[in-house]
Amino acid sequence: MRRAILFVAIAACHSSDKPPGDKPAPATTGSAGFDAVHVALTGAPATGVAIDYSAYDARTDTVWVPAGNGSVYVIANDRSVTAIPGWATKQVERDGKQRMMGPSSAAVGSAGVYIGNRGDASVCLVDDKALSRGTCATLDSSPDGLAYDAGANELWVTTPRDHSLRVLDGTTLAQKARIALDGQPEGFAIDAVRHRFYTNLEDKDQTIAVTLATRTVDATWSTGCGADGGRGMRLLAPAGQLVIACGATARVLDVGHDGALLSALPTVDGVDDIDVDPNGLAIFAGGKAGALTYALLAGGVLKPLSVLQTAPGARNAVFGSGNVIYLPHGSAGEVIVLSETAKNVEHPR
Repeated sequence: MRRAILFVAIAACHSSDKPPGDKPAPATTGSAGFDAVHVALTGAPATGVAIDYSAYDARTDTVWVPAGNGSVYVIANDRSVTAIPGWATKQVERDGKQRMMGPSSAAVGSAGVYIGNRGDASVCLVDDKALSRGTCATLDSSPDGLAYDAGANELWVTTPRDHSLRVLDGTTLAQKARIALDGQPEGFAIDAVRHRFYTNLEDKDQTIAVTLATRTVDATWSTGCGADGGRGMRLLAPAGQLVIACGATARVLDVGHDGALLSALPTVDGVDDIDVDPNGLAIFAGGKAGALTYALLAGGVLKPLSVLQTAPGARNAVFGSGNVIYLPHGSAGEVIVLSETAKNVEHPR
């Protein structure tokens, strides 16, 4: 079903936690038009499905959505969906409720798309054209986030349950290293300019930098998110600007200058993973708020453009081609695809 929805830009408050002199500009006024298409995930149960980390594959112009019901969904730019079924799942108890765990993370590599599965602690490489599963490896701790280092053909995996990172060979998926940490890693970013891997230690409210070659932690910074710590992150590598989600706030750290705070911006509530495109357009989808903050990162300062009303529980949005937004809505067994119909004059394109 195709529905045109008009979203109104909502003025955002200035951050009270920002460096002196750094003042985010007010949100644009007026309205921004978006066309919303609700794409059903074939086979998703009526009760919904758990969805965590998705990924955009530029080679095939598709978005990969691993889901806890044991399927990985591949959404093409014409909004057609192909399900890759047959992934392991398991039932776990969370907060007194039973929850099905299965495929939960995706990362694009040089030879295909990697899928991390909490159902059996595996990581598999999938051919992104044939959509066939290839090499798989099983870890001794459940994988969370995945990040591909093209320079070394390595897959970096966060394994928060045992406070570690794993480095896998990008072809064989053999484990090359286990890096012990002082806390639970959450979020991930590869820095090909400075040859580092970044993650948050969410239980410590810290952000760390790990040298890719030596596998050693060479910097630790205060994230500044508070008791819940940092969540998702994205890096604009040339400028060294690391954007971190704090649940209801976004912070930008300067990785080239000892993690100095460049700016902070209030966002909608319940933000987990985020996305930032190379031009600095950023999206923060909050499941609690049922809304999405649309912003622009320029000169290290996050400037709000608009707030889009979406759906309760919809979170972890990613950009596709042409700044189309793919927003997983697991409780409804769908992905909401948002296409801008009215260009904002402040957009860098």
